[in-house]
Amino acid sequence: MANSGATGIDRILRAFVYSWRGLRATFRHEEAFRQELILVVLLAPLSLVVGDTPTERALLLGSLFLILIIEVLNSGIEATVDRFGPEQHKLAARAKDMGSAAVLLGFLHAAVIWLLIVWP
Repeated sequence: MANSGATGIDRILRAFVYSWRGLRATFRHEEAFRQELILVVLLAPLSLVVGDTPTERALLLGSLFLILIIEVLNSGIEATVDRFGPEQHKLAARAKDMGSAAVLLGFLHAAVIWLLIVWP
């Protein structure tokens, strides 16, 4: 997106529109994101019950949102790589594998947070 020269509140509103469009595209085109969103919808209320302190609740919720954030970034990497064509290239494969590894690390991070808080 070219610099439109927007400033102030107009710039913030445009950024929100672009962000919302990105979330919609991720939801529409990425099954993994939809599955992870279901996980967040199911576990978010539980995190508010299981966490004893505001800090624990923030850690539990934050670890879930981090998974979604990483998945959006991973999907962006995959879309960019796929844009250049279906042929195999070692750097394209590496980029996709690294994005996938980031998602895995996000899940491991969430699991550790949940285990430490739920099972002391």
